[in-house]
Amino acid sequence: MPSPWSSRRDLSPQSSRLLIERAHEELVAGNIADARLAQVRPLVRESWHRSVDGLVGVEGLPPLELTDAELEAYRSAHPLAGAMDMIRALLLPEPDAGVVVAVGDAAGRLLWVEGDRHIRALTGDMGFVAGTNWSEQAVGTSAPGTALALDRSVQIHGAEHFNRLVQPWSCTAAPVHDPETRALLGVIDVTGDADAASPQAQLLVDATARAIEAELMVARLRSRAAAPRLARRHAAPPVRRTATLRVLGRDRALLELGGDTGKSLTELSARHAEILLMLAVHRQGLSAEQLATLVYGEPAVETLRPELVRLRRVLEKTAPHLVPASRPYRLTTDLETDAHQVLSLLGRGAHRVALAASRGPVLPDSTAPGVEEFRDTVRTTLRDALLAEASVDVLLAYAETSDGADDVEVLRLALSLLPARSPKRSGLVARIERSETPEP
Repeated sequence: MPSPWSSRRDLSPQSSRLLIERAHEELVAGNIADARLAQVRPLVRESWHRSVDGLVGVEGLPPLELTDAELEAYRSAHPLAGAMDMIRALLLPEPDAGVVVAVGDAAGRLLWVEGDRHIRALTGDMGFVAGTNWSEQAVGTSAPGTALALDRSVQIHGAEHFNRLVQPWSCTAAPVHDPETRALLGVIDVTGDADAASPQAQLLVDATARAIEAELMVARLRSRAAAPRLARRHAAPPVRRTATLRVLGRDRALLELGGDTGKSLTELSARHAEILLMLAVHRQGLSAEQLATLVYGEPAVETLRPELVRLRRVLEKTAPHLVPASRPYRLTTDLETDAHQVLSLLGRGAHRVALAASRGPVLPDSTAPGVEEFRDTVRTTLRDALLAEASVDVLLAYAETSDGADDVEVLRLALSLLPARSPKRSGLVARIERSETPEP
């Protein structure tokens, strides 16, 4: 069966692209009366103006608004969760279809991003991954964000995107509504090359959105027939509760608690941060001797136990659900760390977002053996992932960090990926020569 995304007509010829790029430059520069703007599609031009008025950056990454735990809990309860099999069947008939299909909520946050692995790796560099916000207010003109803003299906071709990082791609998106109230539930988006924004693509995405709405209505009618109305009316929604330990670039970790009532921050002592981090890393639990060795470098149980008592007192006041259980010592509820979020982003192919989220080493001043080992794991995983798959722009950004500044392998790879006439080549050559020249 041929892919529905193959053999489509390119709707963005080179001449049109150059005109749109120049019009975009003039608008961003404040020249709103430039004649070229009148030749841009009204839908796009109006979205550009909303983006400028909203002070959206032209090269920024979308904000990551959902941690792994928040994402999993939220999307499992989202009305579109039950439609994912239908979406895959209609829009991803084969794994290497050449497109990425994203499903987001009514606020523009992507909940699922699936499809061609190669395309996902490339789009991940611009932050097109689950958990990020792709509303117009966050990234400017894009098919998912603009479709939500206008409440209609939208196609955005290449240079029409407001954010320059997104301009290599084209996309088609359509909103999905509640079949009874017509309230917005979310958005379906297809992203790829020019074929992803063809007339046939729009017909298929629109048809998928309508099929989902029909399926939601059928499921709702079946549910009403099977369950008493009174039970449904009084069913209490589950309380959402999240916890994140922020340890990157910090010696005194921050415990961030979130939920339906808002967020709170608690700064932990260096020792308490080490203990809680070890319990978050070793989810299976640790004996007293194992935990003491990871924290102190020796099985100093008598030193560990009073520290655990003090940690319990702190947590009982701020996060009683995180008080560790014993025998073995373990956490009985989810505790994410910002370091694990970086590893997760790397796994999703979002190298640029992962690098931006990596704000420094894990508890940099800690000498606890377990922390040092985890710190090295995060550092090595980030470096290896960037060397294996990252774009040249991401490699150059990594080369500006403390870990990448003198990494000759990173510098050489970036040099090999740069165009022959790039002005950045001379600076890289000089840095490589300095790094390889032995000190007198």
